[in-house]
Amino acid sequence: MVRPLTVPPAHDCVKSMENTLQQKKQRMIWNLPNLLTYGRIIAVPAFVACFYFAGDFWRFVALGLFIAASVTDFLDGYLARAWSQQSKLGQMLDPIADKLLVGAALIMLVSDKTINDLSVLAAVIILSREILVSGLREFLGQLSVSVPVTKIAKFKTAAQLGAIGFLLAAPLIDREELHTLLLGDSLLWCAALLTIYTGFDYLRVGIKYLIEEDMKD
Repeated sequence: MVRPLTVPPAHDCVKSMENTLQQKKQRMIWNLPNLLTYGRIIAVPAFVACFYFAGDFWRFVALGLFIAASVTDFLDGYLARAWSQQSKLGQMLDPIADKLLVGAALIMLVSDKTINDLSVLAAVIILSREILVSGLREFLGQLSVSVPVTKIAKFKTAAQLGAIGFLLAAPLIDREELHTLLLGDSLLWCAALLTIYTGFDYLRVGIKYLIEEDMKD
């Protein structure tokens, strides 16, 4: 005797699909690469708070937080690609986390005069470029125009993180033969020069696209 084929009710199928989509959404939000990015963002206020307490201990804590956050900047992207866990959420938050970390660090280092004299100009150049590129990306994003990250931009980020790391460490370990502060200042200016180059490159791409669009009208 052949048993009749049973078909699950339509609402059960819909519920099952909704549960599957919800689980996929949760996995995307809470995957490890995104958790590392969240951690980098959360580290920023803790990093800033360290500057409001006197003593080498808190400077060490600030340095440790910055190094850990910098490592996650490499790890989140690497793991997302290696584990095929790339997401629009991660792509949006990753550059935001970078800019928050670098911006906060530069402001606090200027405030405690680790960055001083002409080196303040390098910090202003870096922060100004970040604002310029963020505004440009937002405007071009509304037009569905993608501005890819170049290798030079990655070198720029590495120079920024290296400079800030040395500048944070300078009051703790600087000796006449180590020149940690000088090395940090030199890397900061290298980052500023790369910042000018990459900022101009992004601006050139944006202006070129806008001129081409105006020519079509």
